[in-house]
Amino acid sequence: MEKTRKQNDPTSLHPQQLVTGQDLEDFRRKLVNDLEHVLKEHLASPRKWLKSYEVRKLLNISPGTLQQLKAKGSIPYSKMGGVHYYDWGAIEEQLQSGKKVI
Repeated sequence: MEKTRKQNDPTSLHPQQLVTGQDLEDFRRKLVNDLEHVLKEHLASPRKWLKSYEVRKLLNISPGTLQQLKAKGSIPYSKMGGVHYYDWGAIEEQLQSGKKVI
């Protein structure tokens, strides 16, 4: 029984199995293609909700400025579990409409 399990294990190396340079090159190409595909999907669709540090980085503002914008109601946000989340769509609308946020 133990011998059968070892023979079917894809991670074990058998004497007749060799990894060639071409195998490694094929693996590298597939890995790079898969990573490019995942990155394109991730970058193509921005997340719906942003955290405070992401909004500060996006708008290039300080934590105090972000706090003032929240207090004035200039930037809508939701709070869950002590973390502030900002609606990317609302921020993008304000930026595209040309409204002065700060």
